[in-house]
Amino acid sequence: MGSGSTHLVNRYKIMEAKKKNSFKDYFQVGEAFGYFFRKKDPSRPSNFNIRVMHGINKISIIIFLLGVIFLIARKLL
Repeated sequence: MGSGSTHLVNRYKIMEAKKKNSFKDYFQVGEAFGYFFRKKDPSRPSNFNIRVMHGINKISIIIFLLGVIFLIARKLL
């Protein structure tokens, strides 16, 4: 096998990986919920700035999700 066939095999693998995404894959919220309900990691640094940053991130996620729910409800009603 030459380098040309290796390129085709790699291209085929990329195309197969793209096909595996389904509609429900785009609406997975596991990471967002994991952000709210994760355990404290002792190896992770903790100071005031980081706590405030994570607090603001959580507020932003909640407001975004409320906005999406509002837009969906407005379209349906």
